Amino acid sequence: MARRTLPILKNLTHRPTPGPFLPKPDPNTRSVTYMPRPGDGAPRPVTLIPGDGIGPLVTNAVEQVMEAMHAPVYFERYDVHGDLKRVPPEVIESIRKNKVCLKGGLKTPVGGGVSSLNVQLRKELDLYASLVNCFNLPGLPTRHENVDIVVIRENTEGEYSGLEHEVVPGVVESLKVITKFCSERIAKYAFEYAYLNNRKKVTAVHKANIMKLADGLFLESCREIATKYPSIKYNEIIVDNCCMQLVSKPEQFDVMVTPNLYGNLVANTAAGIAGGTGVMPGGNVGADHAVFEQGASAGNVGNEKLWEQKKANPVALLLSSAMMLRHLQFPSFADRLETAVKRVISEGKYRTKDLGGVSTTQEVVDAVIANLD
Repeated sequence: MARRTLPILKNLTHRPTPGPFLPKPDPNTRSVTYMPRPGDGAPRPVTLIPGDGIGPLVTNAVEQVMEAMHAPVYFERYDVHGDLKRVPPEVIESIRKNKVCLKGGLKTPVGGGVSSLNVQLRKELDLYASLVNCFNLPGLPTRHENVDIVVIRENTEGEYSGLEHEVVPGVVESLKVITKFCSERIAKYAFEYAYLNNRKKVTAVHKANIMKLADGLFLESCREIATKYPSIKYNEIIVDNCCMQLVSKPEQFDVMVTPNLYGNLVANTAAGIAGGTGVMPGGNVGADHAVFEQGASAGNVGNEKLWEQKKANPVALLLSSAMMLRHLQFPSFADRLETAVKRVISEGKYRTKDLGGVSTTQEVVDAVIANLD
């Protein structure tokens, strides 16, 4: 049964009056205004899946910040855990109804024949595009500067098709499925994303020198779509060379489009280069639905020590929530949230252990709330 969180709704009509302690906005700092359609400010329901491990900690961080900024969203919460055999039907129905979901990590048992609930969600809702934005945050030192990479990964086939069987005892066959339909639509999404976000280059990642038919079909599809976007540069790179280039010269990459497995590896590598999985936002999108979550794999989802100490990093999910707010067409709320998070990172006073600090999750959340404009 879903539990709704509605405390922010009573505040939606409240707007602080400028006064001696709240200066009027400087008109010189505003961009041209966003003109909403009538009714666009109505509160929007969002399905919330706290998940496993640190998931409840970081999703609670998002709930607190949303309430503090009076964002026009409210959450329908479902307790789902990675050891379930299937995603409960009522959860799928909630996401179909609301169109948008925010989730913490769901732990997938290794082996044992238990399928991943994350993969189930993607397939059930046809969330065919995964997007992870890996970029340098001001004030957070990393080995490389000028990193701003968007990894767009096909989410529904490839090695994640789950078609495995034991041919004879001791011999297992796992099928990698690549189709022209799925390859073309992920390529189109990548080029459309680049076009709409003023990106200059799309790089296709592949292993067509070995998997000549499967990855060859993926490349063929990317090349066909590339011809429809002459203003965007297109190139290709073999996945092993891609990993080497990422750790040596990551600034050369802009938008990267990949089959399923390569995208997971590339996104996590890029995240590590740009500051770690704890600060990289992401989401999964299809024609009708979107699920927002920590961008790179939540390797610490089952870290009991982080949970006990309440020191999980909420930044990645907060930035993913900013992506969600833009998806819901609430751009000013997204800007406020992103600006506050970046300000906290830049000041450096409140950081969790993975960023070289000692702060708790709640201390970071309080700092973000204090920096909301």
